[in-house]
Amino acid sequence: MQYTVEFSAAAAEDLQELFDFVLQRELDSAAGDLDTAARALQAIKSGVRFLESSPFACRKVGSSPFHRELIIPFGSSGYVALFEIVDDRTVIIGAVRHQREDDYH
Repeated sequence: MQYTVEFSAAAAEDLQELFDFVLQRELDSAAGDLDTAARALQAIKSGVRFLESSPFACRKVGSSPFHRELIIPFGSSGYVALFEIVDDRTVIIGAVRHQREDDYH
């Protein structure tokens, strides 16, 4: 079964904020790599493609079997995408956070 994966407006904002944060961090670093932000965004997008075929393989969040999270490795940590399986064809990503953030749920 193939699912359509959509980003909510909030998740799209999360992606922009994550990109901006990584870019600024690299600009502030003496040995900064400006490609890191683009690679981080690509890692997230690549990870999300997994949801097109296997959203139920991800860890449940809360009591609903349809609320789940996807761990996306990147560097020494990575990102977490919170999503909902809406129906038998649609997955909506509600938030994307760095794994070290504490305001995820």
